[in-house]
Amino acid sequence: MCGIVGILGASPVAERLFEGLKRLEYRGYDSAGIATLVDGQIERRRAEGKLANLAAKLASDPLPGTIGIAHTRWATHGAPTEDNAHPHIVGDVTIVHNGIIENFKPLRDELIAEGREFKSQTDTEVVAHLVDRELKAGKVPRDAVAAVLPRLHGAFALAALFAGEPNLLIAARLGAPLTVGYGDGENYLGSDAHALAGLTQRIAYLDEGDWAVLTRESIEIFDRDNQPVTRQIVASGVSPAAIEKGNHAHFMLKEIYEQPVVVAQTLRSYLRAVEQRVAMPQMDFDLGSIERVVIIACGTASYVGMIGKYWIERFARLPVEVDVASEYRYRDPVLPPNTLGVV
Repeated sequence: MCGIVGILGASPVAERLFEGLKRLEYRGYDSAGIATLVDGQIERRRAEGKLANLAAKLASDPLPGTIGIAHTRWATHGAPTEDNAHPHIVGDVTIVHNGIIENFKPLRDELIAEGREFKSQTDTEVVAHLVDRELKAGKVPRDAVAAVLPRLHGAFALAALFAGEPNLLIAARLGAPLTVGYGDGENYLGSDAHALAGLTQRIAYLDEGDWAVLTRESIEIFDRDNQPVTRQIVASGVSPAAIEKGNHAHFMLKEIYEQPVVVAQTLRSYLRAVEQRVAMPQMDFDLGSIERVVIIACGTASYVGMIGKYWIERFARLPVEVDVASEYRYRDPVLPPNTLGVV
């Protein structure tokens, strides 16, 4: 899963952006890149492979600037090459993107028919071209992004940086998580709380369809109807130490050794030792009426669902189906009455 970090800083940001990418290594990636504004112009460094390759480029060709965005990519459209690595620059806009733009092919064909040339194989570059087209038509950045978002189908989290705009980042999400962070004279964005752990503890999670306009002084959030909304600012509770590898060779090994503690903490949240009972979350339906269970998940969560299927069928004697979410969303499943969905 790709990772995003963005900083509107009071001091140079490249080193902190790089540290944010390191905190996102646990997601897996095959290339990485950073873009900042230098004297109003977009500057970029990208590298395929591990972050050490990007670090080497930054060491030999430092990247100044007090505003920037960064990305770790896990290849979807296009091979894991430097040309396909994010950020993508088109005209006066540079974009980083998590997720997949499912209708990128007709959008790309439309843009090529207009004479636009593509430098990568990615769906992300389509978004940059669409925003650049709106900018060249005379729109300001926030209006350009607002015009493009309804045309994008799929799941995405986006962050955009604009030439000549040293106090502006724009972010949007649909079907992929995105978080904004509040600082002192600085503001931030990230694909999750881990990305911002070393920057701030005050964060807000964007809701489905939200997009946000960030400056150093404020964060404005809008819903999918472009109406201003307020999202609760919460304490992230994530420390940089908690998401580092420590003495482990890699993150998978670290997570394996953490399993006993994590399982105990999870179970403890439902156990009432004094009352000797299990406290289930409040539900607005009769659990006793359930006749069938469908568990919908991806990745390791789907493996958890398989274990859940084993336990529920053994102890509750209810039939359980486990489905991969990325496939389930395209199906027209048969869901009889009294089916419980666990997502």
